[in-house]
Amino acid sequence: MSVLRIALGMILAGVAVPACGQEVFAGVYAHGVETPFTFETGESGVDVVAGYRFQPIEGWGMIGRPAPYVVASVNTSGDTSFVGGGLSWTIGQGAIYLRPAIGLVIQDGPRRRFEGGERTDLGSPILFEPEIALGYRLDPRISVEASWMHVSHARLFNSQQNPGLDLFGARLNIRL
Repeated sequence: MSVLRIALGMILAGVAVPACGQEVFAGVYAHGVETPFTFETGESGVDVVAGYRFQPIEGWGMIGRPAPYVVASVNTSGDTSFVGGGLSWTIGQGAIYLRPAIGLVIQDGPRRRFEGGERTDLGSPILFEPEIALGYRLDPRISVEASWMHVSHARLFNSQQNPGLDLFGARLNIRL
């Protein structure tokens, strides 16, 4: 099954949930941005990212009421796409807020890829997906965020290889 079909299924399943503080989000990201956290993978292009955030989990107040989410990222150049989910936190009640998150994704990139004698594949089909966003609430239902997403296996599956992949972009959130 293609990543796109999985992503659409996850998003449609999330939209079918009754509205109680959930939100949908969508954005556009630069793919394969070079940062101190990654090595060159030879990937580029633009990613279209979409997802769904569920209502925060009240019973988990000791870790700040995280909101579960599902996310899909489709690379328009045919490079690595991924789907997954995790937990996100919203820090700040005013117009400006911070949204850190941590999740796991399944990616469809090449299993082995070499560029200039170096391995540039992501090393594992399952990757961690930490992210952080700086957001601005336009009104109680709509917000915009500048966001950084990172996917990698943190050298857990291969201590010598972990190029990682960074995405920078903007997304629109709509509370249902």
